[in-house]
Amino acid sequence: MSTAQHHDVLASLAAGALLPAAQQPEWPDAARLSSAVAELASYPPLVFAGECDVLKSRMAAAARGEAFVLQGGDCAETFASATADNIRDRVKTILQMAAVLTYGASVPVVKVGRMAGQYAKPRSSGAETREGVTLPAYRGDMVNDFDFTLESRTPDPQRLVQAYHASTATLNLVRAFTQGGFADLRHVHDWNRGFVANAANSRYERLAKDIDKAMKFMQACGADFDAMRTTEFFSAHEALLLDYERPLTRVDSRTGELYDTSGHFIWVGERTRDIDGAHIDFVSKVLNPIGIKLSAKAEIDDVLRLIDKVDPDREPGRLTFITRMGARTVRDALPTLVEKITGSGAQVTWICDPMHGNTFESASGYKTRDFDDVVEEVRGFFEVHQGLGTVPGGIHVELTGNDVTECIGGAEKILDADLNKRYETVCDPRLNHQQSLELAFLVAEMLAKD
Repeated sequence: MSTAQHHDVLASLAAGALLPAAQQPEWPDAARLSSAVAELASYPPLVFAGECDVLKSRMAAAARGEAFVLQGGDCAETFASATADNIRDRVKTILQMAAVLTYGASVPVVKVGRMAGQYAKPRSSGAETREGVTLPAYRGDMVNDFDFTLESRTPDPQRLVQAYHASTATLNLVRAFTQGGFADLRHVHDWNRGFVANAANSRYERLAKDIDKAMKFMQACGADFDAMRTTEFFSAHEALLLDYERPLTRVDSRTGELYDTSGHFIWVGERTRDIDGAHIDFVSKVLNPIGIKLSAKAEIDDVLRLIDKVDPDREPGRLTFITRMGARTVRDALPTLVEKITGSGAQVTWICDPMHGNTFESASGYKTRDFDDVVEEVRGFFEVHQGLGTVPGGIHVELTGNDVTECIGGAEKILDADLNKRYETVCDPRLNHQQSLELAFLVAEMLAKD
């Protein structure tokens, strides 16, 4: 690639900065912002273009029904929670869920963590008022702090740099876990250690014994286990703060094309998918596999325009639609979208986000979700695709490896009165470890029937 071409590519990216961008913080100091952005631009990439290409091929396999995508992790990561124990338990939970899905449905599982970059969140209002005091809304640790003080809530661009370092540390540990033997399928029992004994873990332990038996049989037959010693694990987050995403976008030395090296898979949310906005312009210019969230309000003409903009070449694995319809709406709202988009010739991957359409405020005042609603939306998602002869490609879940009490229901029968026991999220409620495993067993049954 010539120097002139290199400059043309970067100029194309910079032109997007002139477009309207929703959900961006009001940085109070332009000079400090410029300094932070320049610092990010000088740092090494967090992921590599070749890894993004591998994930794109895996997403294409999921679109064909040859794999299933499991995307899971925190609603909003925090700097304080980026500890070895928390990261390990999230990875363990995803590995357990993947083992359940793989063994129960006999399908390869593409493991994607909402990790190492999910430090920013869109908000319905730019300000929050408590007892007559109005301050900027908490937009995630990448922007400001959760504490309700003027100092904490004032956006600080140096937090962009802090998010990079926290993401680096997270990715380093995730790679160590998944490539250093921790993810070896012969250690499926180890993934259960340290978690509280409960019905879901007991069921997982029985499945782990079955996997052990199968592995011993294969070993006796002379099977090669090299492929089972490590696992692929990709990172994903919402590409919300463009002051973070743009400086981490690099020209691939192999092809001269742009990749956002902040994560393997990035998505655009329901609030920022304006066809003429800066977010869609940005993701249309990078070659990562891209996700776009769609609610029940999505208009088919708008979605078809999004496809033309983001995936003009109809490249398998390039574009994923993450649907967030709500348990009571999915069976009515999803069929037309799937039917029209499939009929257009687009080769997209369909993933169900059963979390964001099922949030409500409990009687005690906590933002929560009902586990039954989560399961019901996934069930409706599968039914719609089964009815149309299309492929349910994966699920996208906000979860934690900890035993929090943020979503009601599940085998533990968490009630509204229990929410205050361990309600730890700074944004949306997450499934706890047991609920995550329960969901995996139920989805495995749905996949096996599909």
